[in-house]
Amino acid sequence: MTTTIPETHKKSPPPQEQTLPGSREAMQPKPLDEFTDYQASGKLLGKVAIVTGGDSGIGRATAILFAKEGADVCLVYLNEHEDAENTVKRIRELKRKVINISGDLADETFCADVVSKTISEFKHIDILVNNAGRQDEIKGVEDLTREQVEKTFGTNIFGFFFLTRAVVPHLKSGAAIINTTSIQAYEPSPSLMDYACTKAAILNFTRSLAKQLAEKKIRVNAVAPGPIWTPLIPASFEAEEMKSFGQKTLFKRPGQPAEVAPAYLFFAADCDSSFVTGQVLHVNGGQGMFS
Repeated sequence: MTTTIPETHKKSPPPQEQTLPGSREAMQPKPLDEFTDYQASGKLLGKVAIVTGGDSGIGRATAILFAKEGADVCLVYLNEHEDAENTVKRIRELKRKVINISGDLADETFCADVVSKTISEFKHIDILVNNAGRQDEIKGVEDLTREQVEKTFGTNIFGFFFLTRAVVPHLKSGAAIINTTSIQAYEPSPSLMDYACTKAAILNFTRSLAKQLAEKKIRVNAVAPGPIWTPLIPASFEAEEMKSFGQKTLFKRPGQPAEVAPAYLFFAADCDSSFVTGQVLHVNGGQGMFS
């Protein structure tokens, strides 16, 4: 496979704005979700994966890559139905089974329903990708409203707890849980205070859960993306900020979802990561180098 990034994706995107949670279809340019010449090897054949935030961005890219490697997928998303349907269509083109479920992961009843529907459809669960997230910019801590903090924590960390709690009883030895943390857990931006706090919480959630589930031979790891071109970016930053988005990386550009998805595949495939748990893989273009 030759990894080719289009010229249109080698620079910061043009100014644009959306409202949360953001739409892939409205983005210019659209994110690069997959490398079309990828050669699969059946690493996830027979596996079933739940991917939250699976309608677009990193979740979409991960779901598509999992499907290429043989997994059936449950896509969980908030309300971007067009994006979700497009992702479902792509997975079906890859000859894999897929269901999509819309709702708020901050609701523990909804999380239990996701697991129930997945078991009903596929009979088992092997991989959980806790990826859904939201962020809002602030000028200072005095701008943080209770409503914003509750929404950010509800999606970004409470949902991880609720869905994981519901999934774990169905996981067997060799299963994998993969959480999306962020470079913000290590280099927090002042304008993303509440978001950065949740990403730091996810980091410790990952490590604690890895210790809890080691006896069951269930691996728990995390991916920490840097600036990646997803719908969350135009939906949460002001348009003018697009001009410098990704410029702090060593490659002087934002990353693409297709460049992050292989990190999730590494953690999902027990043939690759059977002796890896409690770890974080940084996909950030060299923006911050962590041990």
